[in-house]
Amino acid sequence: MQIGVVSDTHDNARYVERAVDLFESRADAVVHCGDVVAPFSAAPFDADFDFYAVRGNNDGEWALSGTIDEFGTYLGEMGELTFDGVEFAVYHGTSEPIVDALCACGSYDYVLRGHTHERVREERGGTVHLNPGGVPIPGQEAEPAAMLVDTESGEVTTESLG
Repeated sequence: MQIGVVSDTHDNARYVERAVDLFESRADAVVHCGDVVAPFSAAPFDADFDFYAVRGNNDGEWALSGTIDEFGTYLGEMGELTFDGVEFAVYHGTSEPIVDALCACGSYDYVLRGHTHERVREERGGTVHLNPGGVPIPGQEAEPAAMLVDTESGEVTTESLG
């Protein structure tokens, strides 16, 4: 399976549209690591893939969870997903000690997170820690990106959304 990973789209319609276009052609499932922000920004992810999302620190609209649950799965603060026997933890990332604990616990093949708007791809023991980044913010000027995880090969590719 190809698992799409995106985070911190912050109501930016351009990046949401580019992510959905990418994922429609290449992903079987998509995981949003939080900060979708408003329901109208979640709606485009109602596409030809399974969709999962966790809550980010800027996801303050209560209707967001209901909108996502109409076509996907809203995981709340943190979620655990299994695709093809590969274990994923999903958390927005507002607490670095929690991210560190998820990476160190040995229960997950991948820890997917967002929040910092910094792209991360690192291996910690047997766990791969991924953050696709997010919309540019002062001090984090990298173009937003999405990641694709191949559950069979373990290959992770990064695709620009800029």
